[in-house]
Amino acid sequence: MNDGARRRLGRLLGIAIVAGAVVTTLWAWSLSYRHPRTDDAAIRANIVGIAPHVGGPIVDLRVVDNQSVRAGELLFTIDARPYEAKLAAARAALALAEADLGAQRDAVAAADAELARRTAEEAYADDYLRRIQPLLGRGWVTADKVEDARMKLRAATASRESAAKDRARAEKLLAEVNDVSAHVEAARASLRSAELDVEYCRVVAPFDAYVTNLNIAVGQYAREGQEVFALVDDRQWWVMANFRETYMGSIQLGAEADVFLTAYPRQRFRGVVQGIGWAVRGVEGGADGVVPAVQPTLDWVRLAQRFPVRIRLEPPDPERPYRMGATAVVTILGKPADGATVSAR
Repeated sequence: MNDGARRRLGRLLGIAIVAGAVVTTLWAWSLSYRHPRTDDAAIRANIVGIAPHVGGPIVDLRVVDNQSVRAGELLFTIDARPYEAKLAAARAALALAEADLGAQRDAVAAADAELARRTAEEAYADDYLRRIQPLLGRGWVTADKVEDARMKLRAATASRESAAKDRARAEKLLAEVNDVSAHVEAARASLRSAELDVEYCRVVAPFDAYVTNLNIAVGQYAREGQEVFALVDDRQWWVMANFRETYMGSIQLGAEADVFLTAYPRQRFRGVVQGIGWAVRGVEGGADGVVPAVQPTLDWVRLAQRFPVRIRLEPPDPERPYRMGATAVVTILGKPADGATVSAR
């Protein structure tokens, strides 16, 4: 092959190499926008601090650090004796309040019965007087007997009025004891509160989780509302992936994603885009009252901002468990076709 042929072949090879590089670059650029990819991602889960509703020394500790627990499983127990004593006192207070209320209601019932009896006696005395009074003119009864009937009617009326006053007094006391009725309700509420305090002495797992940051032991005093350790919620895991804002138009809600974890380099996990961030704190600028404060800049090169994209992961494999904070690499595949199912729940 002469020198001219070699030069032409060299030019063709050079052109082919440049054209291949251009085509590869365009293809890679198009692919990156059709299927955005980022390695700025990490696994996340909900962290819930476990704090007792009541305070007291821990008498039973059933878990160790990094242990997995199931929903409803006992975590630890607080000394319940002071709360059991309060529960007994609340039961006694309720019994006394109910007894007082019952006594007042019995008094009203007795006053009702007594008033009814006296009213019946008055009606009988009145009827008797009306029956014998016409007989006096005919001489069939004596004046003394008629006068005796009048006296019995006056006595019956007085007794009925006295019974009515007693009943009114009992009703008044019961109305005042309306406060007693409220006292009964308050005693019942106190009893329920005391029962809850006894129940709160047993702290159980609210959901399937992993124990983390456990630094307590039996005998340590657990304070009400103060976290003693945390649980990593095992019910739902997701990846928080930061994508450049130039990719936002290529990421849709419901799009499937491939997730690779550094811990399992040859294992692929699937996920679904659950949400795309709407706001991030910028490095420059800020807010001055209600007016944005924009810092002046003369930079010719502007770096694209990154926005967090939340990708819900499929349920974990027991042999390859997720760990919060693990590094991930995410590739958005695209939105599934109509009717297609998504593996992540």
